[in-house]
Amino acid sequence: METEHRHSGTGERGGAWRDDAESGFELSEVLSALSYVLDMIEGQPPGHTLRSCFIGMRIGECLGLGEEDRSALFYALLSKDTGCSSNASRVANLFGADDFAVKKDFKVVDWSRFSERSRYAARNASPDGGPWSKLRHLVSLGAKGQRGARQVVQIRCEQGAGIVRLLGFPEETAQAVYNLDEHWDGAGHPHGLRGEEIPLLARICGLAQTVEVFYTEFGPLQAEEMARTRRKKWFDPNLVDAFLAEARGGRLWKELASPDLLKTISRMEPPDRVQLATPERLDDVAYAFARIIDAKSPFTYKHSDRVASVTTKLADYMGFSQDEVRDQRRAALLHDIGKLGISNRILDKPTRLTDEEFEKIKGHTALTYGILVRVSPFRHLADLAASHHERLDGSGYHRGLSSKDLDTPARILAVADVFDALSSQRPYRSAMPLEKVFSILESDGHLDLEIVEALRLLIQRGEIQANA
Repeated sequence: METEHRHSGTGERGGAWRDDAESGFELSEVLSALSYVLDMIEGQPPGHTLRSCFIGMRIGECLGLGEEDRSALFYALLSKDTGCSSNASRVANLFGADDFAVKKDFKVVDWSRFSERSRYAARNASPDGGPWSKLRHLVSLGAKGQRGARQVVQIRCEQGAGIVRLLGFPEETAQAVYNLDEHWDGAGHPHGLRGEEIPLLARICGLAQTVEVFYTEFGPLQAEEMARTRRKKWFDPNLVDAFLAEARGGRLWKELASPDLLKTISRMEPPDRVQLATPERLDDVAYAFARIIDAKSPFTYKHSDRVASVTTKLADYMGFSQDEVRDQRRAALLHDIGKLGISNRILDKPTRLTDEEFEKIKGHTALTYGILVRVSPFRHLADLAASHHERLDGSGYHRGLSSKDLDTPARILAVADVFDALSSQRPYRSAMPLEKVFSILESDGHLDLEIVEALRLLIQRGEIQANA
């Protein structure tokens, strides 16, 4: 067993630790980069959130909103889908289908029309199953009806508003996210609010995201026609009129297709209210996205939080500096962010995965890397977070690294992840007793035994709780 521990050099992994890596960034830059994964969860193409933000902010400018309201709207548009992982498991179970496909199709259905609702259910109910499976899911969907749909939306709304509050945004932003799916005619969710009962910022967000979906799927003319058709039904007629006036000249669509859209959006934040990505705000972002990650499946509830707690205790015990401990915690909170790109039909499967399904699961570490490397102040953590399934003997994934490549932070994260996975319930088994957990941790030379022994010691001291 190799016992040399490294947590300050660069090595092959480029160094785990920052050198003022998070200084000088705006919070909107961080959320814009992370919006890529929110688009993925909703089954939308990359850039959906950013394009929705652009459309919504242009509508807000047409209305003459003040700086305070524009700031609240700006962050509501960037955060509108932060609750979308929380109903993924229920959606997949209800439809017997891939949650990404069900959600993508959901965005283009006019729910006021029974014929469209029926066709949507028929398309999405158990598409890969046999006739009896499809019939069973259709009957279940019919029995749950509008009440079931309302519950699914409410789960997302409550989670999203909670995340927005956790990120420190004003209540106006939280209410915009909570009421995103309300409709002007009272036929929306979660509470069937009508007209001006719906907060103005929520009305803007709802119109902006639907316009974006139709623009991306069908083009600008169809997006405009959709807004006209749903005027006074889904959408505030004054907002639709403002949008159509803005779209009429064609400049909106031209700017929306610009490769510099991200820069344009960053300038839409009111200059006197620009929020900076301070270390404390970055901690909040990491914790908020850990909640988004863990909400994806009932079997990963608080997994990221527990792994972060264990890694923090181990890093502190092993003499890491305060900054190193902070980075270790952030990497642990975000290590499974790639699982947001995996269907719940796989994540929640109660039986043995097929080889193809397991390959998709293994791909989540590469997704973690691909997501975090886009986020400037988290870029230096991408390698570490993506290495939690690597093993000392080279048997892990996704890069097959071995002991010479894995420094102490990566070894700690691997031990913490396996420890929590084994000591928690999973779809295919119950939580394991502590001694059995340690017999696995200590076997086969996959993990660093010195760190495993440190974990055992901290449990004995009561500093780490097993099966918490």
